[in-house]
Amino acid sequence: MFAAENGLKGDSRLEAISEAIRVVPHFPKPGIMFQDITTLLLNHKAFKDTIDIFVDRYQHMGISLVAGIEARGFLFGPSIALAIGAKFVPLRKPKKLPGEVISESYVLEYGTDCLEMHVGAVQPGERAVVIDDLVATGGTLSAAIRLLERMGADVVECGCVVGLPEVKGKNRLNGKPLYILVEPREVENCCYDRVH
Repeated sequence: MFAAENGLKGDSRLEAISEAIRVVPHFPKPGIMFQDITTLLLNHKAFKDTIDIFVDRYQHMGISLVAGIEARGFLFGPSIALAIGAKFVPLRKPKKLPGEVISESYVLEYGTDCLEMHVGAVQPGERAVVIDDLVATGGTLSAAIRLLERMGADVVECGCVVGLPEVKGKNRLNGKPLYILVEPREVENCCYDRVH
């Protein structure tokens, strides 16, 4: 669900967050309108508001673990985890973690990818949220949910800063709630893509 549909309708912070995200036409290839959150990070107030909205949502849900998806989930997840008193668990691309790992593959438009996390990073019964910058089709988030659940976590929700039009109306992902702050700004005659 989009934040504006869940108690934040008319909240000026959402408009400021949306405006702080730069849209880069035809990057990384023609026809793609890239949602560049690096400009959001340059805007102290918009960045703080982004974190604050997630913290307000999760601080009373008994969350003990915030999992962030590489790489941009790492930009938001640790701040949220610190603010709500939870640990942060990075979900990484293959061969980036030095210890014993558990992995989960998922299908992309043109191939497959994989997420990994350290064995022992999650304890059975821990309540988790998964954080990323953007959700397009939900494939990466679905893999994150499966990975955490294989280790016994109770995934409470997935939270993303931007949700592409494809997820409009999807309130759940793999049976888990999906919470999105903003939609990408409208751009005519083009498509959106998530590139990691």
